[in-house]
Amino acid sequence: MPQLALCSGCLVNDLKIAMFGHKRIPSREGGVEIVVSELSRRMAALGHQVTCYNRGGHHVSGAEYDCEKIAEYDGVRVCTVPTVDKKGLAAVSSSFFASVCASFSRADAVHIHAEGPAFMCWLPKLFKKRVVVTVHGLDWQREKWKGGFGSRFIRAGERMAVRYADKIIVLSHSVQQYFMQTYGRETVYIPNGVDIPSVLPAKQISERFGLGKNEYILFLGRLVPEKGVHYLINAFKQLHTEKRLVIAGGASEAGDYPERLYAAAREDARILFTGFVQGELLHELYSNAYIYVQPSDVEGMPLCLLEAMSYGNCCVVSDIPECTEVVEDKALVFQKADAGSLRDVLQRLCDEPALAQKYRQQSSEYVLEKFDWDAVVSRTLELYE
Repeated sequence: MPQLALCSGCLVNDLKIAMFGHKRIPSREGGVEIVVSELSRRMAALGHQVTCYNRGGHHVSGAEYDCEKIAEYDGVRVCTVPTVDKKGLAAVSSSFFASVCASFSRADAVHIHAEGPAFMCWLPKLFKKRVVVTVHGLDWQREKWKGGFGSRFIRAGERMAVRYADKIIVLSHSVQQYFMQTYGRETVYIPNGVDIPSVLPAKQISERFGLGKNEYILFLGRLVPEKGVHYLINAFKQLHTEKRLVIAGGASEAGDYPERLYAAAREDARILFTGFVQGELLHELYSNAYIYVQPSDVEGMPLCLLEAMSYGNCCVVSDIPECTEVVEDKALVFQKADAGSLRDVLQRLCDEPALAQKYRQQSSEYVLEKFDWDAVVSRTLELYE
């Protein structure tokens, strides 16, 4: 087993690392994919041999966003495993095949992401691998998994992680407390990181959507119930403002929820749905927003919020611990699931530009200093050893 010197910045090269539990890298299909991409490519750049096991199937926001299968990404070996591309079976089937591949590989450490895929962590342990599980959030709380097989499978994955994982990483102190109170299991708090952003002027968003600097309130994320977009729409419709509401994100795997959002927004011409965004269009939306809103009921550690703050946005978040732990006093907070509370905060910011500017000035420096990807990678490599 290669040895690691556990001082910051001097980790010895040549660990062999396997990762699975994500959908696909490189991809922005969700927060897990961003985390796996950042960890794996940075570890590869340090000289470690990293293999990521991608799912098969289509992009979560639709087949039109599919990319070609790849064998290598930024120094990371990428393998696509067999996947039953049906709702409820994709994660189960891909995790099974990924765990088999990782178990028979020469990996020193197997890093599993999310509670459902953690159900398979017993298999690499059977083959004497060191297993680390990152719990990105209590996924059984999410609306689409409530009840039925999916919820039971995720709960079982949580218990498997508690029983078999050498280390469990959590992204918030509230989840850390949950594991201690529920299972008596110690976990390691390692938050996500964020990069220095590419701040861009409003060019593409002006041409495509008629949006200019500070002319809109932004939400970015998947259109699923736990993200709380329905509260945001209800709150915005009551605002006295000429600013627009931009809702950017994919709408698949959410049942009829997106259609209900479209229907609720139909009577207000100020509300714009962009669909899934990436690349320069994404950077422009972050760069030119007046306010960024994270109205979630359930989160792990919202990477979109970290990114929004890195761009120097004035942010508004629900009062769930996973959001308030991130922003501390550098953003405004409203009462979870309360559209009236959210309306009041947004109206105040629309009426008081100086207040929005105050939060804008402090957010970027704060988040870039506190949530650093290189520090996250260093601490994660220490756990492997």
